[in-house]
Amino acid sequence: MNHTQSAEDILLREDKDAAVYLTLNRPDKFNTLSEAMLAALQRELDSIAADPAVRCVVIGGKGRGFCAGHDLREMRANPDQAYYQELFRSCSRVMQSVVALPVPVIAKVQGMATAAGCQLVASCDLAIGAQSARFAVSGINVGLFCSTPAVALSRNVTAKQAFDMLVCGDFIDAETALARGLLSGVTSDSDLDAAVADKVEQILSKSPAAVRFGKSMFHPQRQMALADAYDFAGNVMAENMMSHDAGEGIDAFLAKRRPIWDQPGR
Repeated sequence: MNHTQSAEDILLREDKDAAVYLTLNRPDKFNTLSEAMLAALQRELDSIAADPAVRCVVIGGKGRGFCAGHDLREMRANPDQAYYQELFRSCSRVMQSVVALPVPVIAKVQGMATAAGCQLVASCDLAIGAQSARFAVSGINVGLFCSTPAVALSRNVTAKQAFDMLVCGDFIDAETALARGLLSGVTSDSDLDAAVADKVEQILSKSPAAVRFGKSMFHPQRQMALADAYDFAGNVMAENMMSHDAGEGIDAFLAKRRPIWDQPGR
């Protein structure tokens, strides 16, 4: 008898302090992004975006690998162009929702992160990889150029490095991914959980308002002309200066005491 996972357990969620941990839970399928997985991710990301109490998100994968991309068996079972267009639109919505979340998103990567799995890593604000992590956009090896993963990948690494990965389909290791900018940190496999926990703790120690202001401006300004980016960033910074936390933080610094941040939603 074949057993299929329910929508409730295909994506695990754990709330700890002000952080949300999302875990892709298809370990026997290397956590591929099936239609059900994409739908579950979208629901959780929409919920998190509307919750002022959440201050950080971690996305990880259960088992030996982070995510092997789209579910190829599911794709081949539906040989229809309209189906594929909607599938890739759904995946693109998930990736853009990660970028648009008002709080930092950390990818916790062990083992394989390929194709749309590599795209998910590239879409996160930070990514910490275990030494075992391997990355590829290898659709080219089965006759499919990873066009949508290319969008996120090429916004992390240089154009020539991205195209080399896309057109050759080769794997790179964690240290290479770090050097190219796909990862923000590398640690041993045994220390991965601790390294991610340390990063979460570091983010949670900062002003919630300042972090949200920062996330709201960082990605949009990268797409702007220089003068427009400065104008936009200056307006965001002026608004940030009017917040409780900026006043409290500066006063605390001048008084040589620890600041007491505002805790929205708590």
